[in-house]
Amino acid sequence: MPHERVVSKPVTIAIDAMSGDRGASVVVHAALDAVRKNEALSLVLVGIRSELEALLCEGHARIRIVEAADVVRMNERPSHALRHKKSSSMAIALGLVRDGEAQGCVSAGNTGALMAFGRSIIRMYPGIERPAISKLIPSLRGRCHVLDLGANVDSTAENLYQYALMGSLMASAICSETEPRVALLNVGEEEIKGNEQVRLASHMLAQCDTINYIGYVEGSDLFRDVADVVVCDGFVGNIALKTGEGVAGLLIELLEQAFTRSPYNRFVGMLAKPIIGRLLQLMDPSRHNGASLLGLQGVVIKSHGNANERAMLAAIQQAVREVELEVPRRINERLDDLVL
Repeated sequence: MPHERVVSKPVTIAIDAMSGDRGASVVVHAALDAVRKNEALSLVLVGIRSELEALLCEGHARIRIVEAADVVRMNERPSHALRHKKSSSMAIALGLVRDGEAQGCVSAGNTGALMAFGRSIIRMYPGIERPAISKLIPSLRGRCHVLDLGANVDSTAENLYQYALMGSLMASAICSETEPRVALLNVGEEEIKGNEQVRLASHMLAQCDTINYIGYVEGSDLFRDVADVVVCDGFVGNIALKTGEGVAGLLIELLEQAFTRSPYNRFVGMLAKPIIGRLLQLMDPSRHNGASLLGLQGVVIKSHGNANERAMLAAIQQAVREVELEVPRRINERLDDLVL
């Protein structure tokens, strides 16, 4: 079946091709698929030239390689990477965005190092203290932006307030929501629940006339279309995300086992294939790969470290979408009026 082609304005994305758990081959195959599907897309693969050229074979007119002498390892301390890995594929890819040679960056590498390099190279929005990892997850009747998902283990009430501001603006830009419903993730819906930071952040958000704050939600509400934006600190958010992905993976495996256990089950599975296919597509975490580092003055997408080719393709497409919608500019233009 021929690939569906999309024609839009030219976009260039830089990809940290050497980071991640599965190596450069996953990135190269996803890159080739991405440019086949989008005629306006050009990619810059940053990494060890000889390895990337061998994987590209005959190459591609809209994929070029930029040499990097080093790689940030997954277990490397962000502070060490920031001091000693300025010539790494991650740092150079971010530098291409800073210098205007690319409009966005994708990396499956070390999250802490990506955040540290992002703050150092691309810089933060004025008035925003820390970047937050934001991801659009499927819900019962739509989608929900959740942040922070691991950039900051500890967050103050002011940080949570700033995440809510950026999340609300992100939802407006990506999903065209005029008044996104913003909620804080908590252990209960009652006002007295939660720690001091969450309760103080709730008070601050309730006083903000420009945010449609609806109060607290619980973990079970993430996928029920209760809110358009759910805010939490990175420790809680990362656990919630990984738990959701684990449950989705379990359900997919159980469905596959159920419909292949016997000839009768396979027959029923064939009849239900269209419905099951849509369900699996909704639940499959690889189809929703790609989280935004909000707060940076540029598009930076964090891919799952263990991303396969389909997941890496999804992350590249997420970067393209944010560039086309001019998400950083649209957020920055409104933050001046909203930040405390």
